[in-house]
Amino acid sequence: MAELRHEEIFNCTPQQMFDLLKDYEKYAEFLKEVKGCKVLQDKNGEKYIEYKVTVMKDIVYLNSHKENEATKELSWKFLKGDLFKSMSGSWKLEDAPGGKTKASYYINAEFGMLVPSFAVKTAIAVNLPAMMQAYHKRVGDLYGK
Repeated sequence: MAELRHEEIFNCTPQQMFDLLKDYEKYAEFLKEVKGCKVLQDKNGEKYIEYKVTVMKDIVYLNSHKENEATKELSWKFLKGDLFKSMSGSWKLEDAPGGKTKASYYINAEFGMLVPSFAVKTAIAVNLPAMMQAYHKRVGDLYGK
């Protein structure tokens, strides 16, 4: 099992970042490992989202997402699919000086196959900077900041 917590400052408001995060079907436009993302169902404040990603091989999985507009928090949990045994995570967005956003990112993942925990932690840690850079670029593209 691998657990990671990370904080990042984004050059946009918390609302703008929240809007970007919950626009799942556009993830493939800026996250290179995401090949497709589709909202299958939106029921009682919970969205069921199918991800198609490439991480060494093509992977398909289903997550349940909950969005809290008032607190600018978004959380998810793995429901079924390839590769993962379990996965959960969240984004928490807060105001930062200068109209920016302090984003707290959390992920906890366990792979279904026999993958050593150090390999899982390494894979997540290596992917994190590229993912954050992609979000920064997307913020710049959308909001000109």
